[in-house]
Parts: sequence; structure tokens; C-alpha cells
Amino acid sequence: MALLTTLLAFQSCGDYFDVGNNPNLVEEPTLVTLLGSVTHRAGWNSYRYGSAVSSYVQYTASSTSRSATDIYDITDLSTSWSEAYYGMSDAYDLITFAEEQDAILYVGVGKILMAYNLSLVFDTWGTAPYTEAFNKVETLTPKYDSPEQLYDTIGRLLDEGIAALQSPDATYALDASLDVIYGGDVDKWIRSAYGLKARHLNKLSRKASYNPQGVLDALDQSFQSADDDMGMAVFEGINPWAQISIDNINTLLGGWLSTNLVNHLNGETYDLVDPRVSKLTELTVNGDYTGTPNGGGNQGPLANTVHDECYISSASPVTSPESPIYIMTYEELKFVEAEAALRAGLTERAYSAYLAGIQASMDKLEVSGNEAVEYIKDPSVSVGKDNLTLDLIFKEKYVVTYLNFEAWNDARRHDYAYEGFEMPIGAVLPDFIRRVAIPQSELTRNAANIPEQESLDTPLWWDMP
Repeated sequence: MALLTTLLAFQSCGDYFDVGNNPNLVEEPTLVTLLGSVTHRAGWNSYRYGSAVSSYVQYTASSTSRSATDIYDITDLSTSWSEAYYGMSDAYDLITFAEEQDAILYVGVGKILMAYNLSLVFDTWGTAPYTEAFNKVETLTPKYDSPEQLYDTIGRLLDEGIAALQSPDATYALDASLDVIYGGDVDKWIRSAYGLKARHLNKLSRKASYNPQGVLDALDQSFQSADDDMGMAVFEGINPWAQISIDNINTLLGGWLSTNLVNHLNGETYDLVDPRVSKLTELTVNGDYTGTPNGGGNQGPLANTVHDECYISSASPVTSPESPIYIMTYEELKFVEAEAALRAGLTERAYSAYLAGIQASMDKLEVSGNEAVEYIKDPSVSVGKDNLTLDLIFKEKYVVTYLNFEAWNDARRHDYAYEGFEMPIGAVLPDFIRRVAIPQSELTRNAANIPEQESLDTPLWWDMP
């Protein structure tokens, strides 16, 4: 922690948001310092972006009615935008300095996390500066790359990262203490890159160019168990989701769970209680599981003063003070496999992956064996390989990607077609939200290059046939 605190004091010099020279900053930080910074930022950005869209996916809802994020009003995500670029700037410098020193493994990690941060921006706004973004000597107002360019860039970075990590000439080992994701384990980095590649390829499920076999080929070289989960658990305090939960108990309101999510789990929507509900939240004072409607605010008679609606739990295995921020998990990738296999006509593989994903989720959330078996064996869950549908896969994956940004990608690819999913109360858009407005920081600093703004219910490039 002391080392990480020190390294985070040093910011990369390649970020186009920084203007002028700051004598307090290190101009050429060491590779291990940059490794610590870039891995730490990736974890935090997973949280930041997951938090920014959690109400869009109706995992969370505001305790007050007509909250801007609940009703799809324009919000300013300048901080999220900047933090992703800070992460990419560090990755850019890590790649550059590592190439100069023939530290090929550092190049590999830098390219993988460059791709991850870029994907967060790409999937939120659809277009962004990349090609011109990291040389502030030449330009402070970088042009925007097209969606097709960004998609190809992310795929190329992942492939180059994998090639670097698999290089037989690697002699400069990753620093185990400052790699706060995998502790210097190169094999896990390779498997994570293949997992990110599978995610990336699967995103094109609505396009004619979609190749489910390519997704499956990447998955074959990705996570083998939950031991490979990609997460970050180094905090100055505690896990930020747990902090929201604790703050909420202390009347700094936040982290209220959406009616949609709670009903998804409590038997209301599917006439089957999912035992994972008790591992994600706690019973209300009324002894039930009740959510908050998006856009409607607290519905209880004693608004915001008693625990009559469900909140994020600091006792949950995935949102406790010590829990890692998950970037990508084994159980998520089993559902990517189930989807790709089903689309490829490989029903037996799809069904096996579907069941394995549910079981892995039960294990992650520490659901008892009997409860897990009872749920999985229910005829509405164990439907048989010939009756497996995309709706069932997305239904179960929705629970698995709880609070992860990737859930919004799934919601859009699935046209928000979850059972019981409804538009927020008082929504300002005629349809579900599919993009975020360009942040105010860009409107101020780079207005000449910003593309024409479209309605927030307009699909992104990869979300169109």
C-alpha cells in the first residue's frame, strides 16, 4: 500500500489533458511505477464506468424521484472520460518506455490495458480521440477516430499484447508487488487478454460480420476457473461499492437497488426465488426484498428514513470492504461461451457453459450447495440443451455481471429484452438509452473536433445491424 500510494503521486506526462510542465511530476517514471499505476487505474475505471451506467441497466436506482441518471437526462461524465484517458496515457508511456528497454512483458500488459480503457470510452460514447490523443507536443485538440477505427484498434492492441506476453525473448519479469491485478503472473495476463478479445468479438453479435467461432477460439485460451478472475483489490480505504453501502447506512444516500433487479431475483418476475438475492442484499424491515423504481424514488411511507427498500450490501462477497473490483470473471465468460456456441449451433456446448456459468456464480456468492442445486435443477432453469434460448442466457448473465459496465453492452445488444424490464418513470427519451453525451470537458477543450451529437437513444455503431 505504501508503494502504491507513492507511485500514484506520479502522473504520466503523455496525457493530452495536462497543459504545461509541473515540476512536482516525474517526467520519466520507472516501468514498475507505471505498471502499478496502470493496473490500479484499470480496476478503478471498471468501478467508475460500472457505477456511471448502473441505473441504465437498472441494477441501481436513485432514492429521489426523477434523478437525471434514472430518467436518461444528459449527465456530465467528464471525470470518467478523463480517468480513462489518464489510464491510457499511463499505458502509452508504459508501452513506449518498455519498448525502449526491451521489456516485452511490460509492453504486453500496457497494450492489454490500453485496449481495456479504450473499450470503456468506445462503448460509452461510440467515438473518441485515439490516433492523435497522446502527443501533446503536436496537438492539444486531437481528432476523433471513427467507430470502425476504434473497434479495429482495440482488437489489434489485444492481439499485440498477447504476442508480446508470449514472446520467447522476454527477460524482464513483471514486478509482482506493483502488478495489482495479477501479481506478475504472465499466464493469467494472457488468459485475460483472450477473455477481453472474446468479449470484443462477441460485441458484433448484431452484425453480419459476427463470427461466433472466433469468439469460441478466444475463449478456449482464456479463463479456466475463477482463479483467473481479473480484479483489483488495492484501495486506500475499502472497496468503493462497500463504501457506498456504509455511507448509505450513515444517511449519505446511495446504492439503492432497482425494482427490476430485485424482482429479477425475488420470485416476482420469474416465479422462482434466486438464492443469490440474499448474497447481494439484505431483507428490508418488512422482511422482504423490495427495490426502488427507476425514476420513482423511494416508495415507502417514511421516505429515506427506514430500510424499507433494498441496498447494495457491504456483507456481499462481491461488494464487501475487501472484495476486489472485478473487471472480468470466469462466470461471465461462460455466458459469452454459451451465447457464441448457441449462435454457432453448438447446443451441447452452449448448454454446458450456461449451467457452468450459473454454478460458478453460485460459488462466487457463497450460496449453499443445496440452495444452488435446487435452483439449477428447477425446470425453468435446467431446460435441456434443445430448449436453451438467448433469453435464458441473457437472463442469467444479468445476475453474473451485477454492477459491471459490461452489463450495459449486453442490455443494448439484447435490446433491453429482459422479462419485466420497463422504461424509467418520467424518462426524457422515447426509448432505452444507448449512448452518453460527450462530456463537458471535451465541449470546452476540443469542440472543433466533436462529431455531431445524436439523441441518447441512438444505437452505437456496433449496436446496429
